[in-house]
Amino acid sequence: MITAWAGGLARHRIGRLLAAVAGIALAVALIAALGSFLTASKATMTQRAVRSVAVDWQVEVQPGADPNAVRSLVQAAGGTRAALPVGFARTTGFTATVGGSTQTTGPGVALGLPSGYRSHFPDELRTLSGSGTGVLLAQQTASNLHAAPGDTIGVRLPGAGLRQVRVDGVVDLPQADSLFQKVGAPTQSQPTAPPDNVVLLPAARFASLTHGATGVTTQIHVARDARLPADPAAAFSSVTGAAHNLEARSAGSALVGNNLGAALDSARQDALYAQILFLFLGVPGAVLAAALTVAVASAGGERRRREQGLLRLRGLRPRQITTLAGLEAALVGVVGGLAGLGLAALTGRLAFGAASFGAGAGTWALWYAVAFVLGVAVAAAAVLVPALRDLRTVTVADTRREPRGSRSPWWLRYGLDLALLTGSWLVFRASSGDQYALVLAPEGVPSVSVSYWAFLGPTLLWLGASLLLWRLTLLVLAHGRPALARLARPLTATLATTTAAVLSRRRRPLARSVVLLALAVSFAISTAVFNSTYRQQSEVDARLTNGADVTVTEPPGAQVRPGAADTLKVSGVRHVEPLQHRYAYVGADLQDLYGVQPATVARATSLQDAYFSGGTAGQLMRRLAQRPDNLLVSAETVHDFQLSPGDTVNLRVQDARTKALRTVPFHYAGIVKEFPTAPKDSFFVANAAYVARATGSDAVGAFLLDTGGSHQQQIAAHLRKQLGTGATVTDLTQTRGTVGTSLTSVDLAGLTRIELAFAVLLAAGAGGLVLALGLAERRRTFAVATVLGAKSGQLRGMVLTEALLLAAGGLAGGALIGWALSEMLVKVLTGVFDPPPASLSVPGGYLALTAGAAVVAVLAAALNGIRSAGRPAVEELRDL
Repeated sequence: MITAWAGGLARHRIGRLLAAVAGIALAVALIAALGSFLTASKATMTQRAVRSVAVDWQVEVQPGADPNAVRSLVQAAGGTRAALPVGFARTTGFTATVGGSTQTTGPGVALGLPSGYRSHFPDELRTLSGSGTGVLLAQQTASNLHAAPGDTIGVRLPGAGLRQVRVDGVVDLPQADSLFQKVGAPTQSQPTAPPDNVVLLPAARFASLTHGATGVTTQIHVARDARLPADPAAAFSSVTGAAHNLEARSAGSALVGNNLGAALDSARQDALYAQILFLFLGVPGAVLAAALTVAVASAGGERRRREQGLLRLRGLRPRQITTLAGLEAALVGVVGGLAGLGLAALTGRLAFGAASFGAGAGTWALWYAVAFVLGVAVAAAAVLVPALRDLRTVTVADTRREPRGSRSPWWLRYGLDLALLTGSWLVFRASSGDQYALVLAPEGVPSVSVSYWAFLGPTLLWLGASLLLWRLTLLVLAHGRPALARLARPLTATLATTTAAVLSRRRRPLARSVVLLALAVSFAISTAVFNSTYRQQSEVDARLTNGADVTVTEPPGAQVRPGAADTLKVSGVRHVEPLQHRYAYVGADLQDLYGVQPATVARATSLQDAYFSGGTAGQLMRRLAQRPDNLLVSAETVHDFQLSPGDTVNLRVQDARTKALRTVPFHYAGIVKEFPTAPKDSFFVANAAYVARATGSDAVGAFLLDTGGSHQQQIAAHLRKQLGTGATVTDLTQTRGTVGTSLTSVDLAGLTRIELAFAVLLAAGAGGLVLALGLAERRRTFAVATVLGAKSGQLRGMVLTEALLLAAGGLAGGALIGWALSEMLVKVLTGVFDPPPASLSVPGGYLALTAGAAVVAVLAAALNGIRSAGRPAVEELRDL
């Protein structure tokens, strides 16, 4: 019996089975792909965090402790690969006489590096000129002293006087911030910037140079090779625990500067955001695929009930009928699950080069197993559960009657859709406030948390909007027969009224199809808009950090005039914009001060209205031009000093002639939130001409170069060769690769690329599969209409009318739901964006592709239905 039943399903219900299998396959593939990608992404974040650190630990030997004993203790700690002592000595100044001119600098630091240091910590130093060993000057120090390899400089040490050394090379210190950290101090107590003046000496030379000097300390620089967990949060806990263990065993003789822990601390927050994106953007797709499977199964619900009644008439017991329904569910679940796993593996192979998406074998197998089990569960819910329900509630006589209209669904009677939308709005308002944090990862604290309550807003919106669309579709189909008849008349002629009546009678399955298509379209829109907006803001962040296509930054204290811009106008540069950079005190607070040329600054860089408050970017630049003493202030400063527009702001800036601070009056004209090359915290923007007159110097801090967005790397390389070590040249391509978080580094596009491909398939499936199966189940209706005199053209018009109504309603509803979801997702996930977007970025090409795929699928289903309706009526009725 079971074999005969399975053969009958394969022969006569192959279309319905394949459609259900397709729905299961999409759900399984999406879960398996996204889950594997998420796991691989976390592992990638951990690996990149580890690689980004030059020195894992900086263990500072405390006063009175024996450096050799501390080093032995570090070497004995588990996971230590190398532990080398590094001397630190404070200097009171450097001096050099080059070309008959004597240059003197302020305080700095001298380092003593042991042999083999660069082999163990290769990323700490980068040779710019001369030798990579011996006495090395930091790039900034060499610029300040006008010194080059071969020159002799003086190092003044407290308690030891002036000592002479010969420079062997000039180096860059890429991780100077961590190298010169205050070990053991909290973040807010760390130096705002590393020292400008640094000399690096071999350990023996350092020992002789600092003999008798005061303020000399020793650090043990540590490289670790301990195996870390793949998850950044677990890796952070492991590294932090090891550091605390070392401090405890040192009994107060050592403090650990945990650079590796700091990098993992940042990565674990990005990992949580990746997990959130998986839930926000991935789970709805899997749910939608499951809903598609349920809709496909329910499309043949009436036929399945009649078949069940026939089996019961022929004497089959409920247990046997349950077995047959279980067979169909198992067939759909297993075949669909295996097909979904194959699709996921193919997606991983094509998009990422590996079926596992880069995840380990264990986690990859786990996600595939979870996805397969969920697929089987969905198949059971779609096929087996309705069969069991019918066995309990439907009699054999009921299966032989035509279905009659029943009461409206309970959610429709009680207004559940409106309640869900109201709840969504309330949750959204609460979770999108300025003081709300979706991810809470306190610095240095092992525990991290996610406010999953914020997920409720988009979830309620998705559910409420879909039910509201269902309600509206039912209202239109139930009470809009005259309008439907007018719309159907061009296609169905005299059967327009009948067509409207058929649509009204079938309003429930048609409304379900419209909602399913709308949800698929909204999923595609919200995912695509989020991805496009993220890429847009990543580019904005890179431009803010670098300032322009290419930026030439002058060393502090350099007196470079604006006229030097002419020397930077090499081939490919369209415009060079000078930008002043000074420091100013407002009260006791020291902030960056940027002087701009208001009329031309926008020619070299991007100024968005979202960067400012109190006016657009153009309006505020005009204010600076019209009144030179106007000043743009950060929001934090406006709040701290209770400023109102027009208030006088007295800044104390250094006079270039006397080197003394002088008070310069400005007037508060607006708020600046972001500005090219400016820090993330407080700063000022003023008119460069006014700043030059007030300080007696028009020296430029940086030049912003517009290259038209092309050949940035080539132009930057040419300028580096032209300028040597006297200035720092950065380009947008280089900055784009360094400013992103580790979330960017694992390529968010990888996540959305998976989802966008599946979204197109879901939209096509929601539009075409359900309609095709619904039309297939109504072959009897079309046959009866033919017997009663309906012409083939009229039948074709009936099918096309239903298809066009489905496509129009689904696409329009999906566009509205997708727009609302996109706005809410971007607002709730503000922490993912830096800076927050001023507007959404809409990928028109992809959305057109999605809409086109849905329309093509609907029309294909309609054409197939028209072909079926053209079969001879007698033959069709005999088959049925």
